[in-house]
Amino acid sequence: MVVHLCCSVDAGYFLKRLKEELPEEKLIGYFFDPNIHPYAEFKLRSLDTRRVCEKLGVEFVEGPYLLEEWYTRTAGLEREPEKGSRCSQCFDFSLEESARFAKKIGEKRVTTSLLMSPMKSREQLKQVGEYLKEKYQIDFFAPDYRKKGGTQAQQLFAKELEVYRQDYCGCIYGLWNQKKELAIVDLSSPVGGETLPGSVEERLELYRWRLELEEAGVPYKIRKEEFLNYRLLRGGVKRRKPGEKSWKGIPTFILFYSHLPRPIRGEIVGGRGGVGEFNRKGILFLDLEEFNRLTSLNYSTIWELYQTPPHWKTQLRLREKLFSSPYSLSPVVVVEKIETGYRYQIEIESKLFPDTREELVIIPQNSKGADNGRGYFENREVSV
Repeated sequence: MVVHLCCSVDAGYFLKRLKEELPEEKLIGYFFDPNIHPYAEFKLRSLDTRRVCEKLGVEFVEGPYLLEEWYTRTAGLEREPEKGSRCSQCFDFSLEESARFAKKIGEKRVTTSLLMSPMKSREQLKQVGEYLKEKYQIDFFAPDYRKKGGTQAQQLFAKELEVYRQDYCGCIYGLWNQKKELAIVDLSSPVGGETLPGSVEERLELYRWRLELEEAGVPYKIRKEEFLNYRLLRGGVKRRKPGEKSWKGIPTFILFYSHLPRPIRGEIVGGRGGVGEFNRKGILFLDLEEFNRLTSLNYSTIWELYQTPPHWKTQLRLREKLFSSPYSLSPVVVVEKIETGYRYQIEIESKLFPDTREELVIIPQNSKGADNGRGYFENREVSV
């Protein structure tokens, strides 16, 4: 039987119950979720669902990521609520592809872990199942494992397996509806391709590392951290000399946590070495040479820095050297060379928001395999 899988939270308990009810049945987990957005989120959910299948001894197959076809199928339904007609289209697509896969490999039955989700309509799913039976001569198995405490047992099993728990269904429209103005955080990627705190890319790296630790038999713990997150949406610096009418943009790198409520104009009025002090809002300018000296890096141009920026923790350590606190929100602007005698216009559009991120920490062990009693966890940054 082909089991369409949507995520590790729903898949774990559903597969466990299937194996108990149908011990002689060969189960093939088929992860097909083209609605999941962005792609890194798709890979993360697939990765964690594969892990659950391996723990339960179930074969796992990752289906294709047919996002464009999903957009075509759901066109005009963008504003539909959860459990509405857009979800029906999504179910039709996922389960029909699962039925096609089953027919291709010679299986006669399909089911779906969506049946475990309290956010999904069981009646909608059963209607799709009847359609599949008529069109593909594939039986749709629809057990109700939610009843008699099944939903609570599902959550306990997910906790036991320490699975990844997503905070939205998956599609871009559901993400916008649920997260509102913060959806842009999940849907945007930095130009430099760096891994930012609390991002899906950071979580994907973390869960990949977890698999490495489990394969090596290394004990670990996933620890959550509440923090003030930051995203730079856009920013730049322009300047002009006294008497000039037009502003000219200059190559600029804006340090992590730099925040301004609105564009601001002023002059560089002081400083020392490669540090220039702006006359408003405590803004600092750094030339590239001073930036390299303070970070022990070796960038040759601002463009290189912009394309391959240092890890955000490196930027916080630099901020701490400049302000005595890594969490200062005063803007820090890195330029090729600090020049006075100009009027500058600085524009920084950013978001600050409470967030939660996960850290993977290794539990130190002594030679006998017990905790060594040092009272701390050793951890590794999941990106550099």
